[in-house]
Amino acid sequence: MDHTDLTQYLDYALIAMLLAVGFAIVRLRNLFAVVMLTGVYSLLSAAWFVSLDAVDVAFTEAAVGAGISTVLMLGAMLLTARESEPAGARRHWAAFAVVAAAGAALFFAIPDMPVYGDPTSPANSYVGMDYMSSTPEDIAIPNVVTAVLASYRGYDTFGETVVIFTAALGVMLLLGFGTGRREEEEGEEEEDKA
Repeated sequence: MDHTDLTQYLDYALIAMLLAVGFAIVRLRNLFAVVMLTGVYSLLSAAWFVSLDAVDVAFTEAAVGAGISTVLMLGAMLLTARESEPAGARRHWAAFAVVAAAGAALFFAIPDMPVYGDPTSPANSYVGMDYMSSTPEDIAIPNVVTAVLASYRGYDTFGETVVIFTAALGVMLLLGFGTGRREEEEGEEEEDKA
């Protein structure tokens, strides 16, 4: 009997939507629309990660990619023009050359990758198998990745959270959120007009 995994079709649909949003981001000149579409791209990526049973990665992508990054880009966009200027043809060809070289390097590396699901691959050997076998008895969390991040590597995850928070705080200070600088500038403009 032929058994078809229906989530595979969901994965294909999500990949198609990711490609469509990616092409739209590249083609648009309106920076507000680009920022909004990058948030949509992050949400679609998060949905794809949920489909792949990587809920912790999906949560991080939704929080950082769609949440914080979108807010920071909107804040940065307030300091710039609303429309981007068209780039010259030389920049397009240079970008294409870099992308083509990176793609060729990735395709060159494909034969060195282990076969999908290979039990003797490095990811399925050594410490990984210890986590797989001991997690149900030690922690009783069904998702092994979540168990590793929340329990075995709890301090490391906490450290990463502190680093992300510190970086976000630094960006907010650089952009001048909460300093009242904008109101002072508006007050000065009104005085100049009078």
